[in-house]
Amino acid sequence: MKKLEGKIALVTGGNSGIGLATAKQFVAEGAYVFITGRRQTELDAAVEAIGKNVMAVQSDVSNLADLDRLFATIKQEQGHLDIIFANAGGGQIAPLGAITEEHFDKTFNTNVKGLLFTVQKALPLLPEGASIILNASITSIKGTPAFSVYSATKAAVRSFARNWILDLRERKIRVNAISPGVVPTPGYDHLGLNDQQLQEFVDSQASAIPLGRVGKPDEIAKAVVFLASADSSFVNGIELFVDGGMAQI
Repeated sequence: MKKLEGKIALVTGGNSGIGLATAKQFVAEGAYVFITGRRQTELDAAVEAIGKNVMAVQSDVSNLADLDRLFATIKQEQGHLDIIFANAGGGQIAPLGAITEEHFDKTFNTNVKGLLFTVQKALPLLPEGASIILNASITSIKGTPAFSVYSATKAAVRSFARNWILDLRERKIRVNAISPGVVPTPGYDHLGLNDQQLQEFVDSQASAIPLGRVGKPDEIAKAVVFLASADSSFVNGIELFVDGGMAQI
């Protein structure tokens, strides 16, 4: 028996990186998956890569009208959702003193506002016992130079998990946060670093990880499957670090 047999799942930002890897794992474990992303070309490529039991809906999580259209589509196509992986997000380097209002708004609108309304607007589609997984980051508890706005959004995401388990307790809906460590994905291309700077950053981070290497999207995806499945039926409100030990030292 597959871990997610017959389940209906949503992965926001499922067109690349951790989101795409998780959508693939969900399908491999028996789920039907909806994926979202802002760029149709990347969504089409993701659907082809996943291969079956997947539907892409072009949308931006920070746009509430897009979210309304997304959930109307899910309701029409499948009627409900058993699993949400609120994964869409991103950030850029900006040290204190160089943070602009545009940088702040863009980061919070996607990582906090978008995640919040993704979950809230999905609530009518969630049955009792559904599982919600929020993509946070080890930056929720660690300091990182020039990354304070992104880190603050991820601290907010972690706080959502703690609070929402109380709001949803009567419906027995579990909410957990997963906090990846350094996992190079296409999203790293948008940090605002050139290729050499990016490689130097990744190398420097690897040396600070007890396992001595950075992570892979598939390693995060397998942990998300655990939180989505009945294997974690008594796990609720946690922050699961998948980081090679980086946040523990």
